[in-house]
Amino acid sequence: MSDDREPASSTQTAAAAPVLTHLDEDGNAAMVDVSDKSVTDRRATAVGRVCMHAETLRLIEAGGHKKGDVLAVARIAGIQGAKKCADLIPLCHPLALSWINIDLSCNRESSSVEISAECRLAGRTGVEMEALTAVSVAALTIYDMCKAVDKDMQIEGIKVTGKLGGKSGQWPRPPQVPDAEVAADDGQSTDTGKRT
Repeated sequence: MSDDREPASSTQTAAAAPVLTHLDEDGNAAMVDVSDKSVTDRRATAVGRVCMHAETLRLIEAGGHKKGDVLAVARIAGIQGAKKCADLIPLCHPLALSWINIDLSCNRESSSVEISAECRLAGRTGVEMEALTAVSVAALTIYDMCKAVDKDMQIEGIKVTGKLGGKSGQWPRPPQVPDAEVAADDGQSTDTGKRT
């Protein structure tokens, strides 16, 4: 049996293909021009962790490290890392961040320090890279401060967990509420409650 469907044109195929925005038409590295983008509130969150021996985690919790308060230093380092992101990642735009928050917690069950970061600004480009850099620098600081007592530490799970603002809006997308539930919440359910 013959297939009468027309093959997709090269133009359609190209339009559907993902594009690397940091490359120009000749394949050269280039900074993205964001001057035509709208200024919107933008946020991004990221997480990661440093896994270590239980003894190392207890030392951090007790504040007994000879270099000082590991979590306090890592928190400041994460904030500094977010502000210096454009100095470390060549094609990132220098951004005037309006807020940076770093949370660190000791997880005895996984024997790790859990790290989360959130960055915010009103601007023309997102802050995912700043959040990722904050987590990465905080994790590296913990490693640096504790490597003398634990050479088996591992930095794991660094990833973006959410973003808000810009053309793509919110990610991950909020869960969709089924139409029936929306109607019920609005008092518009088709069920009158009457039974025959």
